[in-house]
Amino acid sequence: MIGGGGVGQTLGAALRAQGHDVVIGVRDPSPAELAKARSNAQPLADWAAQTGGRVGSFAEAAAAGDLIFNVTQGQHSLAALAAAGAANLGGKVLVDVANPLDFSRGMPPFLDPALSGPTSLAEEIQKAFPQVRVVKAFNTIAAPVMVNPGLIPGDHDLFIAGNDAGAKAEVAAIARSFGWEGIVDLGDIVGARATESLLPIWVRLWMTGGSPLVNLRVVRS
Repeated sequence: MIGGGGVGQTLGAALRAQGHDVVIGVRDPSPAELAKARSNAQPLADWAAQTGGRVGSFAEAAAAGDLIFNVTQGQHSLAALAAAGAANLGGKVLVDVANPLDFSRGMPPFLDPALSGPTSLAEEIQKAFPQVRVVKAFNTIAAPVMVNPGLIPGDHDLFIAGNDAGAKAEVAAIARSFGWEGIVDLGDIVGARATESLLPIWVRLWMTGGSPLVNLRVVRS
């Protein structure tokens, strides 16, 4: 996990429960930092004690993982991945869960113009790290739903996109292990433009409906 917020902690705990080794990477893994409360998450020292996972630097997490999750704040993802190191990421599947949301004007956020429109965060990651097999996934739902789709009643879908079919199959297998049945493949990594663009809709549904436990379902004739 590149990033130690609520999303990384939730995904990491679910993978630990399945028996996977998980390392969360953060900018400063000092004991003092790990003891601090985090926004929408528990102190990382507590997470490690409860799950048996480990916490280290971005580079340590990237080096340790066979599969990498980018769970940083989207505007800072490229810098965090650069700190993780291209050599530590090269050839691996990277699940990009982040969204390029700008909260500088409060709620609701808007998409960062530098990472949206004719591009997307996932495309920029793929461009910056061409040896990495980037798959956009899990970015259109709340963290608890990522690992437990049954929190939302009825059928609803998880969207994935990426250039590498094998990488997408690996990510789909992880999603199925969490209980996902509706997995919609949007094609190559350009499909991330579509899923990242869903975030303003998802945020608005949360604001008007009063709950982040909301998702979309694709219905075709």
